Amino acid sequence: MLTEIAFVELMVCWILWVLAFVVRHARPTGRVAVVIAPAARWGMLLQGLGYALVWSFPGIAGSYETIVRGFQPAWVGSWPTFFPAVSMALGPAAVALALYAVRHLGKQWRIQAGLNADHELVTTGPYRAIRHPIYASMLLMLLATGFAWSWWPVLPPAVALFLVGTEIRVRAEDRLLAGRFGDAFAAYRSHVRAYMPFVR
Repeated sequence: MLTEIAFVELMVCWILWVLAFVVRHARPTGRVAVVIAPAARWGMLLQGLGYALVWSFPGIAGSYETIVRGFQPAWVGSWPTFFPAVSMALGPAAVALALYAVRHLGKQWRIQAGLNADHELVTTGPYRAIRHPIYASMLLMLLATGFAWSWWPVLPPAVALFLVGTEIRVRAEDRLLAGRFGDAFAAYRSHVRAYMPFVR
């Protein structure tokens, strides 16, 4: 029963998480990036592959086959019983962090790594604790999906792909910000982690 509840919650969290960005993106800003980092697209690709991996291998009793067809994969018995509960904690945290981050990022938010002509260095809200809270929320959603849906052996490689992609994007964006804000960004970066503990 807990696995089914975790799966339903996961779907709700995904809808809310996506809406946080869709609503923000739908607002006209009238701003066009004047500086972009094309290399960050490779990071987006790897992050996307990580997500594709966790969604492509259902492996728990709350999977699509079980809910819709009543089929239980053979490896369900080896699935740790606490995984659905972990997912149920991570999903809402990811949504809350995404909403909080997008709210504080405001006009600076964009899908691709880029800077507007009037770009500002945001250090308020979640940006006081981590420089890239949206990537942190993406990682939490990946883990929530893995714990609520995926066959557990695919989770480590999915996370590895996602982290490599995130590192590419973080480095690309940090280079842009360093080039624009110089010493102010260097000081900010020196005492604020990138997107999770121990990662500068």
